[in-house]
Amino acid sequence: QTGGRLLRARDYLGGEDFMLTYGDGVSDVDVSKLVAHHQAHDATLTMTVVQPEARFGMIDSDQHGYITEFREKPVDDHSWINGGFMVCRSDVFNYIKQDDATIFERGPLESLARDGKLLSYRHAGFWKCMDTLRDKIQLNQLWDQNQAPWRLWE
Repeated sequence: QTGGRLLRARDYLGGEDFMLTYGDGVSDVDVSKLVAHHQAHDATLTMTVVQPEARFGMIDSDQHGYITEFREKPVDDHSWINGGFMVCRSDVFNYIKQDDATIFERGPLESLARDGKLLSYRHAGFWKCMDTLRDKIQLNQLWDQNQAPWRLWE
């Protein structure tokens, strides 16, 4: 699991802060600002949080079921998710059990949040995961059309 894999990297990190990502997210996160935000606080882990693009339109209805409003693919200002770009202090390993079965997003992240050691970094720019063929096609189209917001090195 994700915690077990992270634990296997501990000895190679030399006790220094490190960055972590899942590898399936594509974004224009300003990494230097993310790191600066992390360094300015006392968190063990700083997680980039994003508001994903809605896939479907939403409806609101009254108590009788009559539709009162239709909102085309809204962004809910209250829903933020783990965007997968993180900065960690080495004491993050204190939160991971010594086995491969640890799911990092469960026990460790939940414990960090409970202990007040999990900080968010809100990213309002481009972010998209590539989990499905549909995602891959959309991201490749952006790339092919020279409209890839994550292409920051040019």
